[in-house]
Amino acid sequence: MTLSTGTQRTGTLGRATAMVYRVLILELLFLAAASPGLGLLVTLSGDASNAPLLALCLLPVGPALSALIFAWRQSPTEDHLEPARHFWRGYRLNTLGMLRWWWLVLVTLGILGINVAYLDVVIAPGVPLVIAGLVQAAVFTLVAVVALHALIIGSLYNFRARDVLRLALRCVREAPRATLGAAAITIASIGVVSVGSEVALIALGSILAAVLLNNAKPMTTLIEEKYIA
Repeated sequence: MTLSTGTQRTGTLGRATAMVYRVLILELLFLAAASPGLGLLVTLSGDASNAPLLALCLLPVGPALSALIFAWRQSPTEDHLEPARHFWRGYRLNTLGMLRWWWLVLVTLGILGINVAYLDVVIAPGVPLVIAGLVQAAVFTLVAVVALHALIIGSLYNFRARDVLRLALRCVREAPRATLGAAAITIASIGVVSVGSEVALIALGSILAAVLLNNAKPMTTLIEEKYIA
């Protein structure tokens, strides 16, 4: 038995409409949950001296992103469209656990950002500026990748904060496809902010979370087979 062309078109249109609905609703919820920091973020200049304020602004973004990832994991598996229910459930379950390690990531990235901005001051005498810059950029990318892995792990599984970071660091080596993808997402995000602004990246929050979740499939499979099963 085959579906008629009209039925196929209706099914395709229905799936597309459902996807757009999920993206829009989850983006609005993300903006609402992260609004305490995002409101100040858009007013900050790009000066390196604002790094501590930038880290403070991003503090509520971690739990909001975690809720997005949780909602994307749950929402496509059901027939009824209830992304808001899944978002707030993920936000309620993950916020405290996320904040236990998210602040540490922000502080680390803030320090690295200041080092890059004032590279000519912080490098040791005799070290070429280009080499020092590449090392700082590599360390920044590694920390960002570990943070993205930890974001996925903390959103989907119930581990202690220190175990989340430890497992995320281990997955950098054990899940190379997910690691390369996370590095590419990090570089692309920096490019979006550089070419556009923080607002452009914020507007892509819901889509970014879906991309992160899809990229992490090799890692989540590894975790479920090796560390949970």
